[in-house]
Amino acid sequence: MRSVGVEEELLLVDARSGAPLAVSGAVLAAADRSAWQRPGAIGLPDHEFEKELQKEQLEFATKPVTEMGELQQEIIRIRGAAARHAASAGAVVAAVATSPLPVQPSLNVGPRYRWMGEQFGLTAQEQLTCGCHVHVSVASDEEGVAVLDRIRPWLAVLMALSANSPFWQGEDSGYGSYRSRVWNRWPSAGPVEVFGSADRYHEQVRTMIDTGVLRDEGMIYFDARLSATYPTVEVRVADVCLDAATPVLLAALSRGLVETAARAWQDGQPPARIGTSLLRLASWRAGRSGLDGPLLHPGTMRLTSAQQAVEALYQHVREALNDHGDDERVREAIAHLHERGNGARIQRGLHAEGQTLASVVTRCAQMTVGP
Repeated sequence: MRSVGVEEELLLVDARSGAPLAVSGAVLAAADRSAWQRPGAIGLPDHEFEKELQKEQLEFATKPVTEMGELQQEIIRIRGAAARHAASAGAVVAAVATSPLPVQPSLNVGPRYRWMGEQFGLTAQEQLTCGCHVHVSVASDEEGVAVLDRIRPWLAVLMALSANSPFWQGEDSGYGSYRSRVWNRWPSAGPVEVFGSADRYHEQVRTMIDTGVLRDEGMIYFDARLSATYPTVEVRVADVCLDAATPVLLAALSRGLVETAARAWQDGQPPARIGTSLLRLASWRAGRSGLDGPLLHPGTMRLTSAQQAVEALYQHVREALNDHGDDERVREAIAHLHERGNGARIQRGLHAEGQTLASVVTRCAQMTVGP
């Protein structure tokens, strides 16, 4: 069975005001101290946390697993550890994909981040966004690229499911996932063409880096890509999600997409020849609507309801979900999202009840680590 792992980026905020705090260095130092205190610890500290582009962010990665219940336990455990380390720096963690409150982010230290700030100006300086990335194992780069070519039409639906960034700089953006719009300012971000082979994929990546616009392979920000570090396909379209169960849903659906695409490739079925320009429209529509408006149907690229688009994704991967033992979990999680709403609907609902944006953030921080 294919293994899966999840990376999440969390916002570091003040527990009372909800304002982002540039304390990632102090939080990582707390994580280092905790790792050194473990029995038998030697050498460099070993923990799940890393810095991100901005000092107001903290990133973590789960270990690869094959069982979705174990993945959810891992996410809950690591979010709890992140909260404890943040508390030592006078902060809390919030699984929101943009800051509802106004903020001037602080670029992290280091030559790579300094280069990005100089190269991309406001795009880098304003890029305080938190995503969720799902890694699914593949047997080879050739299989991985075959998967990338075949999952393209379905990725916008994952974005809609995860939408959790309705507010930007103190205002309602009008989008479910405004993070996706800010993220797509990067020149390498978004949907990509059909590659056809691993050689063509790697040639395209090399050519992009050779332009000098991008510093390294880590800046290949495709909606889905081959990981430069692990033998995985990395699905990168999602917002970080409030409820720890939602990234598990994304992981199960992503694994279903990878398995379904790999089987189609093995059976000689060609990828759908949907143009990148149409996929960009589908991506915009998903970011705008989330689950609260129309989406483009992945099969027809015509407007349909969010429920119908999600159902099309579910039916597309249902055989793989059954084979993995994930079908019941996915059906229940989808029903829960349609009923309760994703993060964007929850944030807007809290604000509509009369809560200030500061209160929205602090409530989201509580939901990040518990009910």
